Amino acid sequence: MSAVQRVDVPGVIDERVTISVVDGIADVKMNRADKRNALDNAMFTSLSAAGEYLKKLDGLRVVVLSGDGASFCAGLDFSSFAQMAEAGAKANATDNNADKKTGEKSDMNAGTMVDGRITHMAQQVCWVWQEVPVPVIAAVHGHALGGGIQIALGADIRIVHPETQLSVREVHWGLIPDMTGTLMLSRLVRPDIVKNLVFTARVFSGHEAHEMGIATQLSQDVHADAMTMAREIAGRSPEAVRGAKKLINLLANSGAAEQFAAERETIGKLIGSANQAEAVMSHFEKRPPNFESGSLFR
Repeated sequence: MSAVQRVDVPGVIDERVTISVVDGIADVKMNRADKRNALDNAMFTSLSAAGEYLKKLDGLRVVVLSGDGASFCAGLDFSSFAQMAEAGAKANATDNNADKKTGEKSDMNAGTMVDGRITHMAQQVCWVWQEVPVPVIAAVHGHALGGGIQIALGADIRIVHPETQLSVREVHWGLIPDMTGTLMLSRLVRPDIVKNLVFTARVFSGHEAHEMGIATQLSQDVHADAMTMAREIAGRSPEAVRGAKKLINLLANSGAAEQFAAERETIGKLIGSANQAEAVMSHFEKRPPNFESGSLFR
């Protein structure tokens, strides 16, 4: 077996993501254990950069994507929600809807679009794993909440610890899953189950995720089992594996560009709205929300 090669990836900030490669297998870890690998600007940028690097890496056979420490990814950093609430209050006071149209805040890069992509930054950190031409296996443990579960959904295969806590959490914050989750979740489970998970924002276990078809398999040691599967795949013809992923994705991801544009349009209306700010503030103030009766979507 070859020696493990630690890779320095251009665009990765403060080692938010680490990559080690051995025998064509890239071991990719989100590296913010003290925050349960929560998504901040640096993590968004670093995940996207890691995926772009791997798309062009010679000799790559398989990717294993995991989170360092106690969790896979706990979703958006709490400080970002506070920024949303504050920005929403300012926008409502000045009747300035510029940010709402793009879903981007001045001090957040999640809404940044890049020419030639069908995604903004928040979507790209999930979608890039579909663009990587080799299989991507997510090893999921601890927590996979909001953006965290959407990153896992962006992988081709999910190996999940049965006690993992997962949630499509966005509605709790007055938002919608806008990181490709509406497409990726809908292609795995029935529409009524998708609606249940999204509308309630409830937390469910890895065991339930497996029953619903979200988890490919359960494991007590997700990273070890993901690496075992990766070695098995790496032993197959690389051209056949790449060709198979391309063909399967051609069918499974049909309509992705249109769906992602619809996600961006919807989230753009929600971010900074009165009810979205109220969802955030009521959470932090530990009180029942007091939502307005009007609707942005009729």
